Amino acid sequence: MRIIDVLNKEYIIPNLKSNDKRGLLEEMASDIASKVNGIDTETLINVLVEREKLGSTGIGYGVAIPHCKIKGMNHIIVSFGRSIKGVDFQSLDGKASHLFFLIIAPEDSTASHLKILARISRLLHDASFRKKLMDASTPDDIYKIILEEDKKV
Repeated sequence: MRIIDVLNKEYIIPNLKSNDKRGLLEEMASDIASKVNGIDTETLINVLVEREKLGSTGIGYGVAIPHCKIKGMNHIIVSFGRSIKGVDFQSLDGKASHLFFLIIAPEDSTASHLKILARISRLLHDASFRKKLMDASTPDDIYKIILEEDKKV
């Protein structure tokens, strides 16, 4: 499964405004819930917050991949957000996170959920890819960058 198979241009937020982890989760959850039928904003926020209590999804390198499983979902959805100023996401390296891929998966999708999580993580270990995402101007530009990188792997 490729990232582009589950990420729509409409799900890209190039300028996240939140200053903290909870606010960022709320901002991304509200945005995706407003665009996808069947996702309840409050339920999504609560599930994401509970998942973060298990351990931060901030993987370092200025990257976080919050993810969760939601009852009633029938396919995986990925959204992307960028915070120019950065957010303290309690990342493994202690640095602020700037790039966020949010993964929402059905409850019974363990294999595909882990595959997309691994793919995103693998792509984001490339410093030049992260820099391109930080330098991009528009959601279209961000989408094209992700598309190009996704084709390579």
